[in-house]
Amino acid sequence: MPYSSGDAGKGAAIFKRSCALCHTVGAGEPNKVGPNLHGLFGRKTGSVEGFSYTAANVKKGVVWGEDTLFDYLENPKKYIPGTSMNFVGLKKEKDRNDLVTFLKQATA
Repeated sequence: MPYSSGDAGKGAAIFKRSCALCHTVGAGEPNKVGPNLHGLFGRKTGSVEGFSYTAANVKKGVVWGEDTLFDYLENPKKYIPGTSMNFVGLKKEKDRNDLVTFLKQATA
């Protein structure tokens, strides 16, 4: 099933619980263990200036959009074998829809 618009408020809670330890979303905020996600949509994998990616992330060459992020967030290590992202993923489609909806707003 492809991405469909979710609840940004619930997505913010998921981000805080599952993502904020490693990622920031605001313009000018620093990279952490993971890259800053500002400007995520329309950006290629492995392309944040100043962040050291695995070769797998750089070579994947996917442009992030609602559907690619929705698929990735189900199981990042399956979507990009060799990634160093230590996140098991979100199995529930609703959770992924909510998180992607939040990220669309927070990273714009």
